[in-house]
Amino acid sequence: MKILLINGPNLNLLGKREKNIYGDLSFDDYFKTLQTKYPQLDLSYYQSNIEGELIDKIHEVGFDYDGIIINAGAYTHTSVAIRDAIAGVKTPVIEVHISNILTRENFRHESLIGPVCVGSIMGFGLDSYRLGIESLL
Repeated sequence: MKILLINGPNLNLLGKREKNIYGDLSFDDYFKTLQTKYPQLDLSYYQSNIEGELIDKIHEVGFDYDGIIINAGAYTHTSVAIRDAIAGVKTPVIEVHISNILTRENFRHESLIGPVCVGSIMGFGLDSYRLGIESLL
């Protein structure tokens, strides 16, 4: 089973940025724990701060992979283009967020991508990604 984890803008700073919200573990370190926990899966990871690159990656794998788990970061609330990319592919997509976006600033309460994803997971820290993987299994 091939699953791609996609992280959007500023998530390359996990472990350094706003540790009170996002924790002190880098995503690279967390990803290694996922690979160890799920050796039977073909897990890959992609991060970009650029909207078009995220769209290109969704298009690239969206017909061949078994699942995509996406944390689109701030693009969650602003990107009709990422929403359209998700809607345009056959691969099921799970939206994840490290924090509970509904308890944060009002502008973070609406997800443009959530309605075109098969599900959304938020508020469980980095474990949200593991829960996303479990939902695909």
